[in-house]
This record gives sequence, structure tokens and C-alpha cells, in this order.
Amino acid sequence: MMSTFFAWLSRLKLISRWGLMHSARPENDAEHSLQTAMIAHGLAVIGNRRLGRHYDENKTVTLAVYHDVSEIFTGDLPTPVKHHDKMIRDAYHRQEQAALSRLLLTLPEDLRPGFADSLLPDEAAPECKLVKAADRISAYAKCMEELQCGNREFASAARNIRASIAALQLEEADIFMNEFSDGFNMTLDEL
Repeated sequence: MMSTFFAWLSRLKLISRWGLMHSARPENDAEHSLQTAMIAHGLAVIGNRRLGRHYDENKTVTLAVYHDVSEIFTGDLPTPVKHHDKMIRDAYHRQEQAALSRLLLTLPEDLRPGFADSLLPDEAAPECKLVKAADRISAYAKCMEELQCGNREFASAARNIRASIAALQLEEADIFMNEFSDGFNMTLDEL
């Protein structure tokens, strides 16, 4: 049986982010997922080394890699639309779950168990909270990149996203923001 699973995944690079905003440099889901995975790994390492947590670092990275794959089928619904009201948010969540189930079915049956936990994770897992924070931090980094290009379109989003990161009350994210976020404001020569 031929599987289309990885062909579907390759389409992440075609899913544009920030659909309602003018971007100096467009961003797609593939590059966002990579950055989110790197940040999530950093959060897990911070938690394990500095805070005595017991995160599965590899699981954290894997969850982050796959965190937006439902958008292959749904597209990237802009945050102001997705979070405007509970009915829309809940309906979109159901669509995301259906898309993930659909994607899982593109795998040969014997391989599905190896991907199921990554595509449809237990959302109560502590690693999922790290991925949520990493997703927000990646969005904040994009805002900083756009502001560095003189694009004021992202100023309000940067403030709101930074506040949403603080609202997570996740010590690992607070440490990351304190120690690493200023780097997103630096030029190449300043790095």
C-alpha cells in the first residue's frame, strides 16, 4: 500500500501564517514548526536542568514538530477569528481533531501507533504545556522580526503575545523570555 502521509506533511511549507497581517517576510507552517520545536526543546532542557522537572525532551520536540499539522487540511485560521468566541473555537478544535485523525489514517495500519501519540497527544501531558508556550514564543519572535524590519503592523500583536506568554505562568517560559527573548531584537552585527 502506498502511503501519502509524508507527502501531506511536505505541504506544511505551503501553509502561510499571519493571514490578516502584512508581513515583511512571509512565514509558513514548516518553518514555524521547526522554530517551535527548537524552543520547546529549550524549555524542556530549562525545566529539567534548572527546575528539577522530568520532561521527556524528545517527546517535547516531537509534539512541537507535529503541533500544527492539522493546518494541512484546515489552513491557518487567524487568531482573532479562531478565538473570537467559544463556538468558533470549539468548532475549529473539532475540525483540527478530525484533520489529525484523517492524517493518521494515511499511514499504513502497522505504523499508526508510532504516530498516534504525536498527532493526537494527551493534552494534559506536561510536554503539551511546553509546546503551547513554545508556539507563543515563536509567534513573539516573528513579531520581533517584523518590527526589526520597520513593520509596525506587528506591534500590538507583540505586546499581546508577550502578555499571553506571561499569563501561562510557566516558569520555564519566564526564564526563556528573560534570558533569550532580547536576542530576537538584535541585528546580525549585534548577535
